[in-house]
Amino acid sequence: PLGATTASRKKQKMDGGSPMQISTPNEDPAPRVLQDAIGVNLAVDVDGAPGHLQQGLQQIIGSHNVAYFAQPSSAQAEHVWSVQFEHTEDVASGTFDVRSVTGQVPQITVRYNRTIDAFRALGQVLTAARAAEVAALTNPSALQTPDFTISESAQFETLALMIDCSRNGVLNVNSVRAMLRNMALMGYTMLQLYTEDTYKVEGEPFFGYLRGGYTHDELRAIDDYAFAMGIEVVACIQTLGHLGQMLQWPRYAGLRDTNEVILSRAPETYAFLEKLIKAASAPLRSKRIHIGMDEAYGVGEGRFRGLYGQVEGTAIFVEHLGRVHAICAQLGLRAMIWSDMLFCLAAKNNALYAYYDQSNNPAEALSRVEGIPQDIDLVFWDYYHTQPEIYARKIQQHKDLGCNSPWMAGGAWTWSRLWCHVPFSFESNRASLIAAKSQSGRVASFMLTIWGDEGNECDFFSALPVMLYVANHAHTDKSEIDAVFMENAFAAVCGGSLGDWMAASGVDELPQPNEARAQMPSNMSKWLLWEDPMLSFMSPQYAGLALDEHYAGTASRLLDCALAPNTRYPLNRLLRMPGLLARVLSLKCNLRDRLARPYKAGDRTALLQVAETRLRPLIEAQRELWLYHRARWMRIYKPFGWETLELRYGGLAARLHTMYDRIVAYALCLPCSALRKSRAVGVAAGVSRHPALLPGRSRLPSLTVPFDSAGDVSGPSMSADAGSGLSMGEVPAWLPSITSADSSDDPAAMSMGLGWPVTACTSSLPACTIPACGPLQSHADTSAPAPLPVLTALPATSDTDNVTTINALGVRELGGEGDFWLQPAPLLPPELDPQDSFPRDIGCLGEEDMDTVIDSIPELEEDLLCIYENSYTSLLLDYGRVTAPSRLG
Repeated sequence: PLGATTASRKKQKMDGGSPMQISTPNEDPAPRVLQDAIGVNLAVDVDGAPGHLQQGLQQIIGSHNVAYFAQPSSAQAEHVWSVQFEHTEDVASGTFDVRSVTGQVPQITVRYNRTIDAFRALGQVLTAARAAEVAALTNPSALQTPDFTISESAQFETLALMIDCSRNGVLNVNSVRAMLRNMALMGYTMLQLYTEDTYKVEGEPFFGYLRGGYTHDELRAIDDYAFAMGIEVVACIQTLGHLGQMLQWPRYAGLRDTNEVILSRAPETYAFLEKLIKAASAPLRSKRIHIGMDEAYGVGEGRFRGLYGQVEGTAIFVEHLGRVHAICAQLGLRAMIWSDMLFCLAAKNNALYAYYDQSNNPAEALSRVEGIPQDIDLVFWDYYHTQPEIYARKIQQHKDLGCNSPWMAGGAWTWSRLWCHVPFSFESNRASLIAAKSQSGRVASFMLTIWGDEGNECDFFSALPVMLYVANHAHTDKSEIDAVFMENAFAAVCGGSLGDWMAASGVDELPQPNEARAQMPSNMSKWLLWEDPMLSFMSPQYAGLALDEHYAGTASRLLDCALAPNTRYPLNRLLRMPGLLARVLSLKCNLRDRLARPYKAGDRTALLQVAETRLRPLIEAQRELWLYHRARWMRIYKPFGWETLELRYGGLAARLHTMYDRIVAYALCLPCSALRKSRAVGVAAGVSRHPALLPGRSRLPSLTVPFDSAGDVSGPSMSADAGSGLSMGEVPAWLPSITSADSSDDPAAMSMGLGWPVTACTSSLPACTIPACGPLQSHADTSAPAPLPVLTALPATSDTDNVTTINALGVRELGGEGDFWLQPAPLLPPELDPQDSFPRDIGCLGEEDMDTVIDSIPELEEDLLCIYENSYTSLLLDYGRVTAPSRLG
């Protein structure tokens, strides 16, 4: 069972027990034969469905994991199942039943009451289709004559998903729609978009200034889309704490208690909060609203004390809650709040421990003040514990406060990391769901939260396995979820391989003994990525652990999954993000130690070798991670907020370049000022980085050493002895040479293999080679040894405009006309090239042309953007990276 035996080192000594070993589902969840094509299509009778389902069904069938649905304009699978829907009051709210009838075309009938139950049932039919495909491997009739019944009952009246849209990342409307389609097939009844200041308020231009807030029309469009699938959209805002983004502006100085907390008791505060509540709730159908009030630390301790004197914190909180509740009641809204401040204020302790302290019951403190309004719903949030009884006791304390049916909120571990930690999310939510379904801790509403603390570096879609796990747990009275069922459901509903997605958590789940787990942060990949590469203060903590090998293996697996064309698991393309991250960490881990050893030994040759074989590939890998992360961000979020993460990437890149320059300068006994900004000294000095030295899945071509007309290696030579990590190589025969228009008869012409080799020779310049990222380097006078590995000045000539600068990714600058010209060359030898012949005369695509191509193939947007950013010459330079080369062709 998923979550039953998994544990992690996450925070937590709160449980009082020792961490357990992680166990994951089968890492290869299905036989490879299932990788090829979908064996069954669902032909959904949209026109014959009840009217309230038709729009939602069209949204699902046309846009979501479409390979499983019969499409009018595409070929159908070998087997087709017909699906019909029947709305009936005979089925209780929250339940549905599915029955199959065999025939020439098998008929699947779904009987339901609530709209959302019909879509949950459709998700279960998809899962049954996937299970039938697996069964057909040994029993072919499983697809021809499906025989199954499905019946489920929702364990909660409300199953909600809350998505953080306030920590830099604001999901764009298309991304919210994609989330809603997943939610519908899983059975979620409510969506809350957590917006501190990321929604527009009329007459308040500084509220959410430059933060990408949702407009009234965007929220209305989201609400309409959700309503068609039976999902309620509820405003989720803040009315006390977490308002620092707004309060930083002088416009709101008069509303400030502290930097994060709004001023209670002031009349102008409540006039302003009324505007916020109206603006957030007006576009939505729902008459419920989440007004926040969590983590309002320091309430009453700032300007409030100077204006109104010393007042006990619980009294301030309850008074403020009453006034905001009155505004909501006047607008016909039922409010809910996070409950933590009731416990922290009563304990006079702002630490999270006070909230979860089993002995801390705020009932006595609240008895001394006017009680909280009876129709306020309390949301108890706990994302950390793994023992159901801890949740059950705290739920009972909420009931002791007079809240007979509090909400329970669990978390998908997306905050403060770059990829969701799925195993621990399973474990912690398993415990909270068992408690919430038990007799002693029974609640009517459960919420899964997706937070983006510390800049929202994480792709929120990485939480899809956790969303599915929670939804499946919320539709059974059992305490365990079968792993095989989850694998089939994740493949059919979401379009991903669960084993591969569990493996992606390897960026934070490290191979370490139990006694060392408590000494490591739970988000190790984030610490390793952003720590300074020269200082590397984390390295003593993981000394003795082969983290570079661990991350190299993780990167190889994930990038294999992400880059392979795969119609069965289209969602696996998103694994490129953790794959690229793991590749960066495989090069960065232990880098300082690798450099420190030869430095201390005075071995400059070995030091330069490490710089060329580890540090320089790290610079390239970090750049590719940055470019892909940027492309992915622009795909799913609004552009606002990316500047925060780009500053982090920029800082890391600058430090890596400085590190490289200083090490190479030291190794070559040169001042840093003598080095080219191109950071390519080693390559221009005659070093060829063999493809085997590049990271596992790097698509960058190898760099080979130029030869002069006499056949001698150009430039100062370096050792290429066995084991040195360096090699002197010729241009592969299958890479076509590209020559300038006027150099065909010039015996001094030279070439260099750069993936797209270039011969550079003009009538006005001496014979030259073009080193990667370097200047033109003259070899006209071969008798005089070059004093420096790279010349810092061009040869004396009047035609200085005719200079082409090339880096390892393509053409960066092209000056002059006619002297140099480039054509794309394939990156694969003929026997591996998917095309019989490769076009030789493709021009450069402009930005507008690229936008046209991208718009025409939306499912490849991340691939195309990433390739465009990494290629200056042609889109097809790197066509081998895309997930569907035939579509791109």
